[in-house]
Amino acid sequence: MSEQPPPTKVPDGQARFLTTRQMAPNEKGFVGYKTVWEPFQKEVEYKTPKQP
Repeated sequence: MSEQPPPTKVPDGQARFLTTRQMAPNEKGFVGYKTVWEPFQKEVEYKTPKQP
């Protein structure tokens, strides 16, 4: 079998709430992808309501 060329670098994928990045190939040549999620909503500190 012929030697396969190294995989090409794929640019980062951008969507509204996530980014996909290409990882380095492992010893078998498998190239994985890392997904980074951004939060959908903000968390606000809870404050107890005033007493009537």
